[in-house]
Amino acid sequence: MCSPVLAMKNIRNFCIIAHIDHGKSTLADRLLDFTGSVTEREKQDQLLDNMDLERERGITIKSHAIQMNYTYEGEEYILNLIDTPGHVDFSYEVSRSIAACEGALLIVDAAQSIQAQTISNLYLALENDLEIIPVLNKVDLPSANPEEVTDDIVNLLGCDPSEVIPASAKTGLGIENILKAIIDRVPAPKGSPDEPLQALVFDSVYNPFRGVETYFRILNGSIKKGDRITFMATGKNYFADEIGTLRLKQEPKKEIHTGDVGYLITGIKDAREVKVGDTITLTDRKSTSAIEGFEEVKPMVFAGIYPVDTEDYEELRASMEKLQLNDASLVFAPESSAALGFGFRCGFLGMLHMEIIQERLEREFDMTVITTVPNVSYHAFNKKNPNQSIIVNNPSDLPDPSGLDRVEEPYIKASIITKSDFVGNVMSLCIEKRGNITNQTYLTPERVELSFDMPLAEIVFDFYDRLKTISKGYASFDYSPIGMRESKLVRVDILLNAQPVDALSALVHFDNAHTIGKKMCEKLKELIPRQQFDIPIQAAIGAKIISRETIKALRKDVTAKCYGGDISRKRKLLEKQKKGKKRMRQIGNVEIPQQAFMAVLKLND
Repeated sequence: MCSPVLAMKNIRNFCIIAHIDHGKSTLADRLLDFTGSVTEREKQDQLLDNMDLERERGITIKSHAIQMNYTYEGEEYILNLIDTPGHVDFSYEVSRSIAACEGALLIVDAAQSIQAQTISNLYLALENDLEIIPVLNKVDLPSANPEEVTDDIVNLLGCDPSEVIPASAKTGLGIENILKAIIDRVPAPKGSPDEPLQALVFDSVYNPFRGVETYFRILNGSIKKGDRITFMATGKNYFADEIGTLRLKQEPKKEIHTGDVGYLITGIKDAREVKVGDTITLTDRKSTSAIEGFEEVKPMVFAGIYPVDTEDYEELRASMEKLQLNDASLVFAPESSAALGFGFRCGFLGMLHMEIIQERLEREFDMTVITTVPNVSYHAFNKKNPNQSIIVNNPSDLPDPSGLDRVEEPYIKASIITKSDFVGNVMSLCIEKRGNITNQTYLTPERVELSFDMPLAEIVFDFYDRLKTISKGYASFDYSPIGMRESKLVRVDILLNAQPVDALSALVHFDNAHTIGKKMCEKLKELIPRQQFDIPIQAAIGAKIISRETIKALRKDVTAKCYGGDISRKRKLLEKQKKGKKRMRQIGNVEIPQQAFMAVLKLND
């Protein structure tokens, strides 16, 4: 066993950052192959993406940590790799991975060059003082343009062209040079083995058989199996039942030293007791200060999640808590709705994140849920106290319009990189979505970066899909919040059979209210099955009805059995039917199918 000091000198912690689809997971596969961390039998594409969803969609959702051993110039090195997601909705995962590393591989696709997310992840890494190793991936593609893209990288990073490593994750070209660069350029972890234990929790997973598994990175000190430990944020004490390092399978160890990354099992059953960003220390020899954790997560999109059967409420709560453990960016609070009963108001980082959570609830926990129309968080101000904001996460929380002073909505700074041919289309889309252009920069004669200030609510639904469509898949998109601005917003309510359905209410800009109300009514008319009575569907702003559709009744021919005879007999039967329908309408309730809630989002299709 080598001494901890020597071990520290030979540890490298690094992550892989890039735009979506630039080849992060494939590069991670090649690194594992090259270092001999996986056997032939274990090999498969996107090896670290172990969730079914990740494999189906071909995207990384979770950061994955894995340890590799590599011998370089006769010395043994330990390399801790963290593969990160590329999609903007999972940028929180990326920020957590970066906090546990000293270096980052910045991967750029040689055919697509630098995209919006590449730049935003790079800034994240630079804020944390990481050593950046630029890698030019996919150089074997016929459409690759290595010289031009290398120039782009040099301009962005201000590095020397010789520092950019050409590689192909598919064929394994340049992998050796990457490993050499990691060992030469990424600094060894700093920290003192003699100080009290300080370990940063950067992820956790719920295992139904063993309780909560906590992933950590040791900054100072060391941890032994059987040590009594304290989580500093919650103040709770536990025994370290099992510690070890993260290989392809968990590998138990007796001791983990400063600078290394590992996992801990303490038998915690309650998911709420572990916070990502917390500091682990020894109970007998406590550290005086906690590690600066991560920034608080700011949800962008809110939606209600309700169980289909009200009895499953507690089960849904337990499932959400376990999910939250694995996905720290999920925020939820209980709420109730007249139409759907008890459920939760959840905060997500974006629409993809919401979709993934819904899928994971169904797959991992067998929970069938109803999701309401997503919306963003607004600030409302009353005339009585115009300085006191009321947070509106749900349209039904909006105060009465008569006493309302103003409403502010969140704005974002959107950065879109596209080919110069599509600038006109992208601009008209952003202006349609109430965006103001703030900047336009030509990166090369072919590629333009456009900056817009836009309301967050406008990009929540179909913005990304439409952007990809109008730019033939070339445009890349990234955003960051820039605060609240005043807007003229109104609440559009949907009434079914004169009863308001709170789950379908939406806060929209006054200019779009009539068109959205009309579209919603038309859409619901298609989706709601016909009943034995007429169902009026109305869209209203306050007491004013702005649109109406009627679902016609299914009619039984009550006069079929009357042949010939007096007309008054038929009339009597029709009158009787009419009365029955009227009564049914008074007491009848209308079931709303799940598709109706989601269809409201796809109004522009």
